[in-house]
Amino acid sequence: MSPDKLIRMANQIATFFKSQPGDDAPAKVAAHITDFWEPRMRAQLRAHADAGGAELDDVVLMAIRVYVAHSDVARRDPALGELTNP
Repeated sequence: MSPDKLIRMANQIATFFKSQPGDDAPAKVAAHITDFWEPRMRAQLRAHADAGGAELDDVVLMAIRVYVAHSDVARRDPALGELTNP
């Protein structure tokens, strides 16, 4: 998928969760991406963030940190080395 499309989708998710009550938007964005994005999309988003995360909403960048921080409870997908839900 094109990086521009992934960035747009991730930012739209962040915009939605920022509009909801509470201050847990990064955790909700991380959960949404973990639950609904395929591993290749997550890997591509993480690679983009690791390369500086140009144009990504701050909430998306925080969500990626939440995702990585919880990686100890995730398992590794041997095909991609990508963290996925157990």
